[in-house]
Formats: sequence, structure tokens, C-alpha cells
Amino acid sequence: MTSNVPDMLAHVNRRPPRKGFVRMRTIGRLSAVSLIISIAWFASGAVAGEQTPAELSRWRARLDRALADPALRGASFSALVVDRETGVVLYSRTPERALIPASTQKLLTAVAVLDAFGPGHRFTTQIQVAERLGADGVTSNLYVSGGGDASLTSEQWWRLAADLRAQGLTRVNGDLILDDGAFDRVRWHPSWEPVTARAYHGPVGALTANYGAFRVVVSPAPRAGLPARVQMDPPVPYLRVENRAKTHVGARTPVRVERLASVGSERIVVSGRIAPGAKPQEIWRSVADPLAYAGAVLRLQLEANGIEVTGTVRIGTAPADATELLAFEGHPVRHIVGLLLKYSSNMIAESLVKDVARAENAATPSSWTTGMAAVSRRLSALGVPLEGVKLVDGSGLSRENRVSAVVLVATLRAADARFAIGPELLAGLPIAAEDGTLEKRAMRAHAQLRAKTGTLDGVTTLAGHARGADGRELVFALLVNGYRGGAARAVDAVDVFAEALVLPTSP
Repeated sequence: MTSNVPDMLAHVNRRPPRKGFVRMRTIGRLSAVSLIISIAWFASGAVAGEQTPAELSRWRARLDRALADPALRGASFSALVVDRETGVVLYSRTPERALIPASTQKLLTAVAVLDAFGPGHRFTTQIQVAERLGADGVTSNLYVSGGGDASLTSEQWWRLAADLRAQGLTRVNGDLILDDGAFDRVRWHPSWEPVTARAYHGPVGALTANYGAFRVVVSPAPRAGLPARVQMDPPVPYLRVENRAKTHVGARTPVRVERLASVGSERIVVSGRIAPGAKPQEIWRSVADPLAYAGAVLRLQLEANGIEVTGTVRIGTAPADATELLAFEGHPVRHIVGLLLKYSSNMIAESLVKDVARAENAATPSSWTTGMAAVSRRLSALGVPLEGVKLVDGSGLSRENRVSAVVLVATLRAADARFAIGPELLAGLPIAAEDGTLEKRAMRAHAQLRAKTGTLDGVTTLAGHARGADGRELVFALLVNGYRGGAARAVDAVDVFAEALVLPTSP
């Protein structure tokens, strides 16, 4: 896959907004005791930072006005803003109310995985052979075992293949035998139904490539009436293209890409019309079988490095007496967490959930059940209050999740208090008006806001760090569920709230 990773993830995890809203109910309330998370409730007459009581009052009023936006009418809120250094509460709106967190749920996953492994840990993909390589560099079969590295792209698979060439491998006179038994083979969480071929629904596995997604580039032919030009990235035979798209003057039928599973491959049906001279269209889709796709990408990169494979790609395990040829170490956890947070990768989040389970027990395949239980234990041990909370998945795709602003702020502050976690979490957060999912949001908060976004139908959320106009640093969370206005306007209202955190108040 030739695109760089940030660009790839920006497309892979883009979820088009849809109309609609949800009415929410809370699922229990956190006890008063659970609020003792190093957060001291702000007394009405106290003053924080450099603000006077009058300035603080105006600042709170501005936050209230943001939440009173007509786009948020009918919504349920959970909001909390605290002083980063002291924990003093500066603003709150039903902060204990547990709502759908959407992708701010990824903050919990990121903190749990950093706590479980540390920022420098690297997941290993193991390559084995049944016999030691001879002078000719030929082996019968090549065994590839996944270690739960969700960040393996085409470029890294090329690097792995080049490392095998450096080890002397010249030919696989047999099959590529793949093992992803480190995880169970449940590819999508049951609560996500219906699962689509959209790239943000990338399947989860212990051995994957390109976040379980691929790119289709559709360009017009030189003149009308000819088939459109279709390029696959990566160009693996496993993805079989059926090009039904036409170059047509005044094209009104949009280009569509459907992914259809079939035996031994996946059919990629491209249809619709594109006008002569139009710009190429990029469309991203997920694969149905992440293991077969990873094998196809590996085969492509082995051949690119001059290593011939004569057999097929199939599932299996290495014999007990196999010899390790290469232990390929991927990106460190801190890098993977950065990708997770900046670009809100659902597939990375769910892979990390299962990785956290393996940190506790590598003897059995990890599942969502064991993974989320392990995540909860990690968070509880860090002091995050989980009473009344429901954690179903690691990405926030599930509408069954319930998290409060108190929990998100507690998670951010728990990470902040730990040197091995806090710096990596802060560095991974999108920066307002600069990068990640905040690149084109909260523009007036430019560089003074680092936060994780969240969006589902009828849900918009934001949680992270901000630096006020008086220099005081803040930790905040805002969850909005069930608004009745349009999705874009609701997101804008949340951005106004975020901007109000950092902009100076005026008399």
C-alpha cells in the first residue's frame, strides 16, 4: 500500500455522518465515594488560577451558552472540567451521568495498554521453518505466527520480507502457513451489527495487514464511453476486481465499490460513472478475511524481494520442532497508541483490547470478553471509578458502552500522574486545528487543545487537555447524546465549548 500511514488511517476510519438521534437513559449513577479520584469539588467562592470570581463566572456562562446551542436541543449531557494541577472542579453538568462515549472510549483502551506493556514494548511476528536453511536458501514451508500487532502495513511487510532475504531465504518450495491463534477468530464485535464493508469496520485478528483495509482509485479514461481506470492498493490477486465503471459525460451515477466474499478471494465490484477529466476518486473498504489478506500482502512483498513462493497461502501451525528464522518486531506501543488516538482507528483499538488480555494470559486465545475484563482491571487498579459504567468494546463503536465525564477525566488524570503513561497519551491526542481528527475542528483553540473526539449517530463527545488564556491547564470531558439538530451543527457546538475553554473572557 503506497499511501503513508496517517493518510491511510484518516480515510480508513472516516465514518460518514448520518441523520438521526437517540434518546438516552442513564444506567445507574456513580456513588459519591467514587468521586474521590483526586478531584476536589470547587467551592462556590474559591478562585482558581489567575481568574477573578467575576471572570470565572463569565467563563462558566460561556460554556453554558455553548451547550444551549439549538443544535443540541433535547440532548443529555455529561460534562466536567478540572484544574490539571489541583483537580479543583471548575465546571460540571451532570458529570456522573453515564452516556454513550463513542470514540472517547479509546482513551480507556490507550491507558490500559500503556499500563499493561509500557511505551517501548513491541509486538512480535514470528517466522519459522521446519528445517534450517541450507546454502541454497530454500525451505519447504514458511510458518508465520501473528503476535497481535495491529500496525503492520504493506511497508512493514516489505521490511519483514527484506529481513528474511537478509537471513538467506531465497525460495519457499511450498506454502505460506499462517497462524493467528493468539486471538479468537471473532472478527467483529456482535454489538456492531450490521457490519458493513466500510473501512472503519476493519476486521480484528492477530495477524493482519493495512488495518484490514484496502484502497480503490477510480480515474476517468481519456474519452467518454470507455471503462474507467481502476487501481487497487495493494495490488494483490486476492482482491479480484470486476470493473463495471464507465467514463461518461455529465456523470450522475456515483462511483461505488462493493466487497463480496468468495472462496479463496474477495470480489471487488466497481460500478457507476465518472466524468472525463474528473479527479481520481479514492474509496476505502475493509476486507472480509484479515488472515488471507495478510498472507496475500506477505506473498506480494516476498516476491518483491526476489523470494519465490511456489505453493498456496493457508491456515495452520508450525511443528513443535520448527526453527525460528525471524522474530519481526513492529512499532513500539507508544507509536501504535499515537495512531489509535490521532486517527481513531477502530481496528487498532480492538486489537489492543485483545493484546491486554494476552498480557495477563497468553496461554489461551484472547477474546473481547477476556480483553475488556483485563482493561477494566487495569483501569480500576489505576484508580478509575467504574461503578455504573459499562465497557463493551475498546473502540467505542458499540452503542452499548456507557461512560461518564467523571470516568474520562479520572482516566486522563490517572495517566497524567504516571510518567510511563502520561507523556505518551498527551502526545498521541489530536491537536486542534493541526492534526488527526481535530485537524479541521475547534480552529480558534489552535494548539491550545489536545483531545480525543467521538462521533456516532446522535452522539458527539470530546475529552482531553486544554490550556486556558490565563495559562492554567485543564482536563475536561464532554459527552452529548440524543441531540435533535443536525450532526455537523452539533459537532460545531461542541467545538465552541472546547474553544471557550481556552479563549479569554471579556467583561
